[in-house]
Amino acid sequence: MNDIPLELLFGILLGLLVLSGFFSSSETAMMAINRYRLKHLSKKGDRRAQRVELLLRRPDRLIGLILIGNNLVNNFAAIVAGFIGIRLLGDSSGPAIGGLLLTLVMLVFAEVTPKTLATLYPERISFFSSLILRPLAVVLAPAVMLVNGIANGVTKLFGIDKAHTHIEHLAPEELRTVVDEAGALIPDQHQGMLLNILDLEKSTVEDIMIPRNEVEGLDLEDDVSTLLTKIRTSEYTRLPIYRGDLNEVAGILHLRNSARFLNGNDSEITKADFQTHADEPYFVPESTPLHTQLMNFQQQKCRIALVVNEYGEVQGIVTLEDLLEEIVGDFTTNVAEDEDQDIIPAENGWYKIDGGTFIRDINRTLEWSLPIDGPKTLNGLAMEHLEGIPDGNISFTLDHYLIETVEITDKMVAWFKVKMDEKIQ
Repeated sequence: MNDIPLELLFGILLGLLVLSGFFSSSETAMMAINRYRLKHLSKKGDRRAQRVELLLRRPDRLIGLILIGNNLVNNFAAIVAGFIGIRLLGDSSGPAIGGLLLTLVMLVFAEVTPKTLATLYPERISFFSSLILRPLAVVLAPAVMLVNGIANGVTKLFGIDKAHTHIEHLAPEELRTVVDEAGALIPDQHQGMLLNILDLEKSTVEDIMIPRNEVEGLDLEDDVSTLLTKIRTSEYTRLPIYRGDLNEVAGILHLRNSARFLNGNDSEITKADFQTHADEPYFVPESTPLHTQLMNFQQQKCRIALVVNEYGEVQGIVTLEDLLEEIVGDFTTNVAEDEDQDIIPAENGWYKIDGGTFIRDINRTLEWSLPIDGPKTLNGLAMEHLEGIPDGNISFTLDHYLIETVEITDKMVAWFKVKMDEKIQ
């Protein structure tokens, strides 16, 4: 070593530092790269992504390869630095001072800086590193297998068996976070739809159904003229047919089919005509998750279902349109006057809200967080809290909300005034 020029030793040391930085950055970049984007690029035929994905299929071997290379380089760098220290400072203090200076230089230029850059640009550095690591993996394969064999034996001593490890998949909440954090990469409207799809499994048919007291249908106990008037004035395309009570459903009449018996004389139409042209009713349990019901509609080739409870009693109806609105939002805009709206803005942050309005609709419209794990409507929530129907108008607080009753009937509170106030404890 005494015959080797100092300039050459410094050049060798510089080259070893560059190699150390390469291995350090490669390790960080390979571990930090977005696996899902990598898989996407690989499926599109990107050869750089395919190289990296091939290396990451055996992360234990990849880490072993990188660490073998890094340790070899660092050890040789320490030897060269020791010789340089002896040549410049003598045998007594040269190795110690050279080692200290090398440690500082390696921390800055071969560890912290390369790893920071790899964290910021993992994809770019991984693609470049794979060009060198792939052939290096072939050359150092025996050494890697030896080191991994010893390492795997040690891990088994701690009860860790690599054969029983599994690939981690994103849980729904984790996937929701990914979509939520996508930011400008996904348009706001599309982002909202994706989040709504993920939320389908949290809701049931009961949450979005039209309650039975609001269901419009054809009662066969009415006279034919009344039934014909309902058909001709209905805003819906499908109407349930029943006898006296919605629990006695006879079928679902599509108004398109009613044209088959409405072309003639009204006096010749009988109630049997309504049933003849009606479809079989389709029943679903109220506890059916929305994502399951969406598939059920598709499989049944059906757009409307009658919702029943555990006793088989009809609680309401749910339509495919109601379910799709949970994903994409309302298809129609409410242009009715204030008295026909369920949520009416008032002064000073107050809202006048119909008691039969679903809490989920209130939360979605006003971006509130009224509790949804109990009653489904605002009236039901108030009745649960008050433990009965009040005799007169009262006010009360519920979580962070001020609530006042406005109009009370014998059966329910028809209208409320509600205001969110974060100061309420």
